[in-house]
Amino acid sequence: MTRVVTRLASKLRSGDLYAHAFAMLFGGAVVGLAGLLAWELWRTSALARHAFGLRFLVTQTWDPVAGQFGALAFVYGTVMTSAIALLIAVPLGVGVAIFLAELAPPRLSAFASMLLELLAAVPSVIYGLIGIAVLVPAMRQYIQPFLETVFHGFPLFSGPTYGIGLLTAGIILAVMIVPFIVSVGREVLLSVPREQREAALALGATRWESTWKVVLPYARPGLYGAVFLALGRALGETMAVTMVIGNRPEIAASLFAPAYSMAAVIANEFSEASQPLYLHALIEVGLVLFLLTMVVNAVARGLIAATEGGGRAR
Repeated sequence: MTRVVTRLASKLRSGDLYAHAFAMLFGGAVVGLAGLLAWELWRTSALARHAFGLRFLVTQTWDPVAGQFGALAFVYGTVMTSAIALLIAVPLGVGVAIFLAELAPPRLSAFASMLLELLAAVPSVIYGLIGIAVLVPAMRQYIQPFLETVFHGFPLFSGPTYGIGLLTAGIILAVMIVPFIVSVGREVLLSVPREQREAALALGATRWESTWKVVLPYARPGLYGAVFLALGRALGETMAVTMVIGNRPEIAASLFAPAYSMAAVIANEFSEASQPLYLHALIEVGLVLFLLTMVVNAVARGLIAATEGGGRAR
């Protein structure tokens, strides 16, 4: 007992116990803040949850005048634009990450990484403005008519070519999330132990064979994590998507059709929600988006930690 008291007194004098307590307090504050945010969204969406229940997620009627709300069209728009963005950004981002981590000279790799960090810091509204000024006219005049001609009769590439729509929003999102995939992917690849590469080269493998058959399988969980982090960014993106998606709460088979996302409907209509049920419905959309992004980011962090902590290829 005397020894325990002596150790405790020694820690108090050295300040270790205070530092540990403060660190625990700050760490707990982050968890508590996330919990409070989730609770506030849950509490302030009570009217919509009680009025519509699970129907809120499986119906697409969004009629504030009639008091009928369903978020399916917004979930569809969010998922589709994010899926399009990943289909474009993942091959490009992983390819650039491999080049910078494995093949590029160190100076070029460091310079390119700095540029990518700058691109990641560009406000999303800037991407939206560029999308309206450059991408939308190009989609309307050239890209969408070309795709409609090539894939004639295919539902995904049919219908009026407005320029705005799911495909345009997906392309804008792809440009925005590529820097995240490259930045995280590069760090994950660099965290692979040098011994893995040297062992493959010593056995007669070429530089590319070492990268493809040893480094990439070893880093696979972390690369998955980079993709999930990018997906989390794409799911929650607001301004750029709002400016080019068309903001129509409908589900259409064509990628050319205007649509709506969860973040966009909150940004556009929150200030107009004068009725309590309308306001609670928008907050419930935010709750769904919050939970979705939290799950995606938690999975991503776990996958990255698996690689950095010594994950092995399977």
